[in-house]
Amino acid sequence: MKLHLTLATALLIATPALSDPAQVEGVTARATDAGWTFSVTLRHGDTGWDDYADGWRVELADGTVAGERPLAHPHETEQPFTRSQSGIRLPEGTDRVFIRARTSVEGWADEATPFDLPG
Repeated sequence: MKLHLTLATALLIATPALSDPAQVEGVTARATDAGWTFSVTLRHGDTGWDDYADGWRVELADGTVAGERPLAHPHETEQPFTRSQSGIRLPEGTDRVFIRARTSVEGWADEATPFDLPG
């Protein structure tokens, strides 16, 4: 019984340390003939290949994914960092999108950052 309580206590104590979602610190966007170009600035406690921010995506209000930017490597010495993605098509009349970050450990963040498109 004591072993089970010790293990359960250790797991409860360790769980918050595992939660390290990437934070969206900034977004810019511009419309082009080929679609929208988004530049997203992320901050994350990248520790190397075992835990790093590995992508972001643009979502519509209904959760539809309009575009995605995979990140191919850790940025442990470059924080925050900005990466761009072009050619993102949005439905006519879209005035707000949501940016959701992803990490290699946590997956897609629960929270998405709203972004009002420039008019």
